[in-house]
Amino acid sequence: MVRNLRIRRSPGPEQHPAAPAAGRRRRLAESLRTVAGQVFILQVAIVALLVVGTVTALVLQARSDVRREARNQSLAVAETFANSPGLTEAMNSPDPTAELQPAAEAAREAADVDFIVVTNEDAIRYTHPLPDRIGKTFVGTIEPVLQGEGVVVEWITGTIGPLVQAIVPITDDSGDVIGVVCAGVTVEHVSGQANRQLPVVLGAGGAALLLSVVGTGLTSRRLRRQTHGLGPAEMTRMYDHHDAVLHVVREGVVIVAGDGRLLLANDEARRLLHLPPEAEGRQVTDLGLSPRLTELLRSGRPASDEVYLAGDRLLAINQRSTDQDGGPPGTVATLRDTTELQELSGRADTARARLRLVYEAGLRIGNTLDVVRTSEELADFVVPQFADFATVDLLERVLSGDDPGRAGAHSNLMRRVAVSGIRGDAPIYPLGALIDFVPTTPQAEGFQSGMAVLEPDMRTFSGWQEQDPSRARRMVQYGLHSMISAPLQARGDILGVVTFWRSGRPQPFDGEDVTLAEEIVARAALAVDNARRYTREHTMAVTLQRSLLPSLLPEQQALDVAHRYLPAHAGMGGVGGDWFDVIRLSGARVALVVGDVVGHGLHAAATMGRLRTAVHNFAALDLPPEELLWHLDELVTRIDHEEADDGGRAITGATCLYMIYDPVTRRCTMARAGHLEPALVRPDGTVEFPELPGGPPLGLGGLPFETAERELPEGSRLVLFTDGLVESRERDIDTGLELLRARLADAPTAPEETCDAVLGALLPERPRDDIALLVARTRALDENHVADWDVAPDPSSVPAMRGVVTGKLGAWGLDDLAFTTELILSELITNAIRYTSGAIAVRLIRADHTLVCEVHDSSSTSPHLRHAEITDEGGRGLFLVAQFADRWGIRYTDEGKVIWAEQPLPEEEAP
Repeated sequence: MVRNLRIRRSPGPEQHPAAPAAGRRRRLAESLRTVAGQVFILQVAIVALLVVGTVTALVLQARSDVRREARNQSLAVAETFANSPGLTEAMNSPDPTAELQPAAEAAREAADVDFIVVTNEDAIRYTHPLPDRIGKTFVGTIEPVLQGEGVVVEWITGTIGPLVQAIVPITDDSGDVIGVVCAGVTVEHVSGQANRQLPVVLGAGGAALLLSVVGTGLTSRRLRRQTHGLGPAEMTRMYDHHDAVLHVVREGVVIVAGDGRLLLANDEARRLLHLPPEAEGRQVTDLGLSPRLTELLRSGRPASDEVYLAGDRLLAINQRSTDQDGGPPGTVATLRDTTELQELSGRADTARARLRLVYEAGLRIGNTLDVVRTSEELADFVVPQFADFATVDLLERVLSGDDPGRAGAHSNLMRRVAVSGIRGDAPIYPLGALIDFVPTTPQAEGFQSGMAVLEPDMRTFSGWQEQDPSRARRMVQYGLHSMISAPLQARGDILGVVTFWRSGRPQPFDGEDVTLAEEIVARAALAVDNARRYTREHTMAVTLQRSLLPSLLPEQQALDVAHRYLPAHAGMGGVGGDWFDVIRLSGARVALVVGDVVGHGLHAAATMGRLRTAVHNFAALDLPPEELLWHLDELVTRIDHEEADDGGRAITGATCLYMIYDPVTRRCTMARAGHLEPALVRPDGTVEFPELPGGPPLGLGGLPFETAERELPEGSRLVLFTDGLVESRERDIDTGLELLRARLADAPTAPEETCDAVLGALLPERPRDDIALLVARTRALDENHVADWDVAPDPSSVPAMRGVVTGKLGAWGLDDLAFTTELILSELITNAIRYTSGAIAVRLIRADHTLVCEVHDSSSTSPHLRHAEITDEGGRGLFLVAQFADRWGIRYTDEGKVIWAEQPLPEEEAP
């Protein structure tokens, strides 16, 4: 049969002289599709990869040599200069710079390095290429060299770019280090020589590539001549067509020549037409076929799915001519047995529909981590394409996230959480009903056995009606006639049951429907169990988060504060690591904190608790905001290292905003670690976001934190928040900030009302991130509540100071506190006079509930509380202060320190 097959080629582009350019492009495309063309492309690609790899290796080697050369050059120059004669005498001369600078510059130019720097043991430069740098502190790792630990070679990025510098000690005759020599050279300086070699390397690679391309082109040309220009696809298609006609095709194939002879009939055609073994080569009129079929095969006319009788079979025949485009005369006919195909098609359609239903169930059920919503998705999915009505009943324990237990281990009391149907008036238990199924019902039987139960004919009342006889009669009268009850079983636990009913369609459920119901319910059960587990974890995380957040804010008179915390919606992220805090500080000051730990769940909540505790501890030291964030950053870094060593999860993405407000000065000091700036609402309603220096998130390290300070009018509102308030999938952060600005501009001034207004305007319907919001309205302490005096550093000034303080307490109506206040101030002032020599100041602050006594001095030395012996003359001052004061402590300022003590006001004096 192969001898009758011809390959007819279309006219080449040379036959169209009017389009030479198009012809050349066509010939090029055809040559690339041939075997030779593909071999040519493959060889060129391999050679190109080899050349690129070689050049890359040479470049990388050159860069490595550059780094090694830079290190060796800088180290050799530094050691040579450090051991040069007369260097020790020059270091000890009255003017080392005059002696060393000319020698260092001459050596630098001779050695072709970028700098030679000589320093003394205090790291003060004696020499430098830039004279204005002489006399300043050297920047580099010099301490190990000064301590005699050897030579240091380090890579740094300086003002002149990436460089390597070698630091070598200078020793005297006794071996002591009296200074260091540092020689450095930039990478660019050394790499210039290596870069001059690159053109040679690249030129050699290009030449090799060119030679390879020419060689592979010649080889490919010879291969193209041997394959006659045929492409791989054409050669494969020729073989596949011949093999498919003879062996693979499950349809009958018949080829008839132009003179009516049978040229080819495959095995399927012989079976369908009952052809004899020697049929090929005979006329179709001699094959014993029906007259109509014989006429079709002899006529050669086109036919499409025409049905003919062949024995006891109905054949669908398609016929086409073979003489198109210069082919041989004749026809090709395909035969398909529609008798068996119709039956198989019906079964395949049914199976395909069931598989599609199971597949769609996996896509449409379980899109949220919500137990009730997942159950509703299941009920809505099966109606009406599988059942007319569907209900989902879950154990009460499942709804709260608890472990359902094994089948039969607990009571099967269930809550109906989802109902769906083609109509809404079916007489079944309504949504929300609490049902205790009796043992004779399919629901109870399936719950106990873990297998689906079929009730094909509900009209027989085989026991299912015992649950509610009157309701059962109404259900049958309504038209419910068939039922399947399938348990929701996942990971060995039964969570509830799903019940399917039919009423509108006459055919009842059968065994195949039970299998399909089990498949759908099994997929839904996993989704429900995942939602249950998430509900349990979410509940635990919310409980932990609530326990870690402040339940009551401390009493203070500096700020009116309101707060809100909203966890993300269950299934959309859940509780996270956002937190806030209000911390009472000394001197009637108050600290406000807002932080955010990226992530959700127990780990984020636990991490938040650790950070909040750390902030409380650092705030107790009265640290300024930038120092507190620095200590917090160090703590997070240390925790990350410990967690990494133990294989735990590191703290990543933690941010914090910390500010301190002083009602006496009305000044607010703020610093942030990767957090959003707060909003400031002035009494006239103008809103701004103060520009704070942007420090890195906690745990990254490397950059210092900076503070910003603002003086706030009384009645200003500070609004601190996390990004969940202003950022969501529906809007970006800039849009959210503008919405916040607009809402704060006309929001009520009371902090509680401000919180409600902001959340009402910006809170998403289903928040994907938790939200922390803190609103604080400032107060101010006027001069009637604050008194301060300067004290001379003389013990004789203490009695006079006591008299002045007593008079002020009398004016405030606090005569009951006069004795203890005199005692506290006497001890604090006496200590300040004894241990400091600078200025001393005393300040009294009368707050709502406390009296604060502060003594400021210029010393940074911290006194310590101790118990004095009987024979000691002193040492009882701070002990007495601690006994009489409610709280006391020390905070440090830029000018020195402040020792403070607080006493509670008498109840009749407190507001």
